[in-house]
Amino acid sequence: MSKTSNAPKPAPAAKGITPQNNAANISNPNKGSPGTNRQYDQSQGHRGTQLNPNRKS
Repeated sequence: MSKTSNAPKPAPAAKGITPQNNAANISNPNKGSPGTNRQYDQSQGHRGTQLNPNRKS
Protein backbone atom coordinates (compact mmCIF):
# COMPACT_ATOMS: atom_id res chain seq x y z
CA MET A 1 0.00 0.00 0.00
CA SER A 2 1.47 3.34 -1.01
CA LYS A 3 0.55 6.47 0.84
CA THR A 4 -0.52 9.38 -1.32
CA SER A 5 -1.12 12.84 -0.05
CA ASN A 6 -4.22 14.72 -1.05
CA ALA A 7 -2.68 18.03 0.01
CA PRO A 8 -2.69 20.71 -2.70
CA LYS A 9 0.62 21.23 -4.44
CA PRO A 10 2.18 24.70 -4.17
CA ALA A 11 1.93 26.92 -7.22
CA PRO A 12 5.11 27.08 -9.29
CA ALA A 13 7.22 30.16 -8.67
CA ALA A 14 7.14 32.82 -11.34
CA LYS A 15 10.28 32.75 -13.44
CA GLY A 16 11.93 35.67 -15.15
CA ILE A 17 11.29 39.35 -14.89
CA THR A 18 8.31 40.94 -16.58
CA PRO A 19 8.89 44.03 -18.75
CA GLN A 20 6.99 46.12 -16.20
CA ASN A 21 9.24 44.93 -13.35
CA ASN A 22 12.35 45.49 -15.45
CA ALA A 23 11.32 49.08 -16.25
CA ALA A 24 10.68 49.73 -12.56
CA ASN A 25 14.00 48.17 -11.52
CA ILE A 26 16.01 50.32 -13.96
CA SER A 27 14.93 53.53 -12.21
CA ASN A 28 14.97 52.10 -8.65
CA PRO A 29 18.26 52.63 -6.75
CA ASN A 30 16.85 50.90 -3.61
CA LYS A 31 17.94 53.73 -1.30
CA GLY A 32 18.06 52.70 2.33
CA SER A 33 18.87 49.07 1.58
CA PRO A 34 22.27 47.37 1.66
CA GLY A 35 22.37 46.80 -2.12
CA THR A 36 20.96 47.60 -5.52
CA ASN A 37 19.30 45.52 -8.17
CA ARG A 38 21.03 44.20 -11.27
CA GLN A 39 18.98 46.20 -13.78
CA TYR A 40 19.76 49.48 -11.98
CA ASP A 41 23.48 48.67 -11.86
CA GLN A 42 23.55 47.83 -15.56
CA SER A 43 21.67 50.98 -16.56
CA GLN A 44 24.00 53.19 -14.51
CA GLY A 45 27.05 51.48 -16.00
CA HIS A 46 25.76 52.07 -19.51
CA ARG A 47 24.93 55.68 -18.62
CA GLY A 48 28.48 56.19 -17.36
CA THR A 49 29.84 54.79 -20.61
CA GLN A 50 27.72 57.19 -22.65
CA LEU A 51 28.73 60.24 -20.57
CA ASN A 52 32.44 59.41 -20.52
CA PRO A 53 34.30 62.28 -22.28
CA ASN A 54 37.19 59.92 -23.12
CA ARG A 55 34.93 57.53 -24.99
CA LYS A 56 35.86 56.92 -28.60
CA SER A 57 33.01 57.64 -31.00
